[in-house]
Amino acid sequence: MNAPNAAGWRPTMGAVNPIALPQTASGDYGLQLEEPLIFELGAPGKCGVDMDEVATAPLAALAKFLRPAPPALPGLTEPEVVRHYTRLSRQNYAIDLGPFPLGSCTMKHNPRLNEKVARLPGFADIHPLQPKQTVAGAFEAIAELADWLVTLTGMAAVALSPKAGAHGELCGLLCIRAAIEARGEDRPVVLVPTSAHGTNPATAAFAGFRVESIPATQDGRVDLAALTARLGPDVAGVMITNPNTCGLFERDMKAISDAVHAAGGYVYCDGANFNAIVGKVRPGDLGVDAMHINLHKTFSTPHGGGGPGSGPVVLSAALAPFAPLPFIQRGADGHVHLIEEEEAADHGHAQTFGRMAAFHGQMGMFTRALAYMLSHGADGLRQVAEDAVLNANYVLRSLEDVLDAPFAAAGPCMHEALFSDDGMADGFNTLDLAKGLIDEGFHPMTVYFPLVVHGAMLIEPTETESRAGLDRFITSMRSLAARGRAGDVTLKSAPHYTPRRRVDETLAARKPKLVWKD
Repeated sequence: MNAPNAAGWRPTMGAVNPIALPQTASGDYGLQLEEPLIFELGAPGKCGVDMDEVATAPLAALAKFLRPAPPALPGLTEPEVVRHYTRLSRQNYAIDLGPFPLGSCTMKHNPRLNEKVARLPGFADIHPLQPKQTVAGAFEAIAELADWLVTLTGMAAVALSPKAGAHGELCGLLCIRAAIEARGEDRPVVLVPTSAHGTNPATAAFAGFRVESIPATQDGRVDLAALTARLGPDVAGVMITNPNTCGLFERDMKAISDAVHAAGGYVYCDGANFNAIVGKVRPGDLGVDAMHINLHKTFSTPHGGGGPGSGPVVLSAALAPFAPLPFIQRGADGHVHLIEEEEAADHGHAQTFGRMAAFHGQMGMFTRALAYMLSHGADGLRQVAEDAVLNANYVLRSLEDVLDAPFAAAGPCMHEALFSDDGMADGFNTLDLAKGLIDEGFHPMTVYFPLVVHGAMLIEPTETESRAGLDRFITSMRSLAARGRAGDVTLKSAPHYTPRRRVDETLAARKPKLVWKD
């Protein structure tokens, strides 16, 4: 709980001018409840379900796997279980409570219509091992999603089996590796600019490539001269994030692609920031050969909490033959086919690098994304990008006079605005502003990323935030910036109005095991 002062009093939560109030006997403060760990609530012998004891005689071969003693699980009644998790849920921050200003994560509103469509029996109840002829409707829906993705990106094909962004990155690089091997070449190097997402170099290394970094210019974009100077017969390709992690559009993207192609390499684009350009720019027109699309970041499927994710990968004509299986494809007869290994050669996929997953993706994610596309239409998706960029620039220009904005002079930002803690009083930093934002009732922004900016604060408001909502957030940020510049000591101990105060993060990282002490 928030620690009381020396007199045993605690400040009123949420008050404009906090006053001292006595500490409660329960530890609860109004509707903000002090919830113990479930192990502290439980007691041996309690259970919310009556179960008969069953005598078992395990096989001798399995006896060595038996526990020496029963597991130390908490015992609770049914009401205790329900109340515990309901109380915990009240401490969660959610998109239904307020904005998630996380830069590079695009925490979008998830329309309930999409959830309703995903729960239709024809989608929610199907099983991946059903006979193909019983899921023709699902195949049609997947194929329509594929058509939208190919059209929006200007690419030749899309692989839908990757489960998430990093999985999609791996898919694209494996396609590139397969294409290079098919040419009988050995190109062990992948170039990754410093303005790219952090997963890009990790994925390239995992795929067996040697990663070399390309610097950024003063305005936060790829140094084209440095990149072209490094190209050669050992370079398999380049991984570009566009718009990049500094929230800027790579204006030299076409020149980069042309140079890489001339050198015999391929261009991978990290599509995590596609929300900023969907309906406005087709990556295929910029020379991109492969790009993953985070359905949760651009097309509103749940972000991390809805079960398996989805990271489709769009491919150029040069890489499409190497796409992973299974693969959805509409035949000349107009019917949709799921291409498996035994059919690959007959459908132009003899050069596939193999499988990314056991099955063809996640139906719930596909239907949610398709519902989002169909409800918006082409013009609506274009407006999504326009509004997202407008909101980000509104935040940037509303805060650049009180927070350092290192790339404010580089022109308009795209979907996210980047600031730093430069200019704060000595000893005050980004973490203090982020903790203070919690007291203001907002989820903190992304902190200390991208690494090219010291003390970075990356803010992405998304297109669904109203001007009134943005003004509330901006007002809080301006207040925190003023406190940080003035050296307000109360900011160093924020948050104050939360169930738990600031922890020693260094100690928590080095000794993560928590031990309860009376």
